[in-house]
Formats: sequence, C-alpha cells, structure tokens
Amino acid sequence: MQPFAQLPALAPAPVAAPVLVAVGHGSRDPRARATLARLLDRVRELRPGLDVRLAHIELNAPLLDDTLAALAAEGREAVLVPLLLAPGYHVTHDLPAALAAVPALRARVAAPLGPHPLLVEALADRLARAGWTPADSASRATGVVLASAGSRDPRSAATLRRIAAALGERLGGVPVVAAYASAAAPTVPEAVAALTARGHHRVAVASCFTAPGLFAARAAAHAPWIAADPLGAHPALARLVLHRYDLSRTGRPAAPATPSRELAAI
Repeated sequence: MQPFAQLPALAPAPVAAPVLVAVGHGSRDPRARATLARLLDRVRELRPGLDVRLAHIELNAPLLDDTLAALAAEGREAVLVPLLLAPGYHVTHDLPAALAAVPALRARVAAPLGPHPLLVEALADRLARAGWTPADSASRATGVVLASAGSRDPRSAATLRRIAAALGERLGGVPVVAAYASAAAPTVPEAVAALTARGHHRVAVASCFTAPGLFAARAAAHAPWIAADPLGAHPALARLVLHRYDLSRTGRPAAPATPSRELAAI
C-alpha cells in the first residue's frame, strides 16, 4: 500500500496585535466625540489593519467599562492610550481601576501624550494656523499661555511646565506660561496678566486640549490676542498615539516617531 504523502506542518495562526483603545475623557460638547473619531481615522490610516477603538471615561458612549468588557468577551488583548496630556487622577487611578474590574482582560495602560516633541509640533502648528508668524517669535512683545485642564496631581503641573518650556524653545525663546482651567494655578487670566506685567502685550493662548469642550472654550475666551484651536486630528497627534501604543506594547517605537531634531530634554 502506497503510504500517504506527508502533509506539511500547518503554520501557527498569526497573533493579532493588541487592540489600541484610545481613551478620551468625554464631553457634553458634541464636537468632542467627532473630533476624536477623526483623530482615530488618521491613526488607522497610519497603521492599516490595526484594531483601533474609542472609549470614554464618562459622558459619552462607548464608555470605557463597556469597551473593556467587550474585549474580554472577545478574548482580545488591549493597550489603553489615554488621550490626555499629562498624568493625573484619570491616568493614575481611573484607568488602572477600570482594568482591575475586568481581570480576564490582558491589557496595559500607555503613558499620557505629554511631554513629547510630537505634541510640541502640533501645538506650534495650531498656533501658526491661528496667526502666529516668525516675526512674532522674534518680537519681545509676544508671549504664550499654554492652557490645559489642570489637576491636583503635582506630576501633572510638572509635565505641563515641561511642555511649556519645550514650546517656548520651539518658538525661538518666547516665554510660555502653563495655565489651567481648574484644580491648579495659575488660571489663564492670571497667566495673561503675569505676562502683560512683564511687558508682553501680545499674548496668545495655545490650546493643550485634545478636543473642543467647555474648558477649551473658556481658555480661548480669555485670549487677548489669538487663540489656537484644540489639537484635534492633527497628524502629529495621530503619530504620537501610535508611538505611545508601540512603546507600551514592545518598549520601542515601530519607526522613528519624531523629527530628526528631537528635543533632548523631553
């Protein structure tokens, strides 16, 4: 009897990459969810085939708890990328607590978006689109308030000060003061007043928010000169989301994620 031909060994099924769960805070402003959806469309364009999902801590669907429960039921692995700019209660408490409530899910939390040169790139470009010019960088009359949500966590304020210093360096040495919409000082009006008292009479507000919302609108309303839009679906922010995902997953970026002249301090 002729023996059956030996069949080649089957290759193991490819292991799916962990799901990238981008976690926003949530907002009553209907523009916020639409803005984050556009940001994640850019992320998908940069990494075709990657499963990218949006979740919210509160106020908007899908909520993070529901998203994590669905991933556990699917038997998937996930990396949570906070769409938040600095460490704070949501990053250090809410996200780990949400994961702890779903022990069947293999997942980890990536670092927040700041500080990073890609974030500074997006902030500078948003200011340019609002009307900032190279001449403004050379003027002693200009200054910038870097407006963000604020947190009682001292690590958050330290991170925002580093972002402000890096933005000032990017703008050619313009003074940039970090300010907050809640929970920390100085407020945006206080920072504007401080810069004005130092002789900087043309003060711009840079919006260190990922999407439109109440805090971003309040900060912009206090701008005595120009106010930049929130970061939104800026291409550099999409690259940064993937950078944080890759670092959390493998310990290194999949490809160079920053311009060649990185800001070594951050």
